[in-house]
Amino acid sequence: MPARENSPLRAYLDIETTGLSPHRAELTVVGICLEQGDRRRVVQLYEKTLTRGNLLAALKGADILYTYNGARFDIPFIEHHLRPDLAGVVPHCDLMHHCWDRNLWGGLKAVEAQLGISRESEGLDGFDAVRLWWEYRDHGSRRALSRLLQYNAEDVTNLAHIRRLLKVK
Repeated sequence: MPARENSPLRAYLDIETTGLSPHRAELTVVGICLEQGDRRRVVQLYEKTLTRGNLLAALKGADILYTYNGARFDIPFIEHHLRPDLAGVVPHCDLMHHCWDRNLWGGLKAVEAQLGISRESEGLDGFDAVRLWWEYRDHGSRRALSRLLQYNAEDVTNLAHIRRLLKVK
């Protein structure tokens, strides 16, 4: 993505896992939406592409990293599995706290609903993401993988919508 003068490169990150504990669960997908000006591109790392080097390459040049509950979940999970020092790579903004400041409570999907943000993957949740991953891994279902990646892509692109709606810098 070419640099634009005075236009920061924003990265929005969300992960998919097989559970809540980084010590007992796998990191399955890292999704990143890179946004500069009016341009957006989604990068998704999984299987052989899910490496520390690829993650750091995807975040290279980012001015800020946005997550939802990332300080407590996504970043520690990534750091446990891939060992990058994300705090040393890019400043982080957890949009969950900005939502709380505006009385927007609940998980990412609940906040999206409160803000009127729709999804093509309406009705899917984190449990479904785990189920889709195992359906892909255990049975080779490309359909399950495609749905999981669509779900994750909507997570990261909707983080950009939330940031804009809340007018977070």
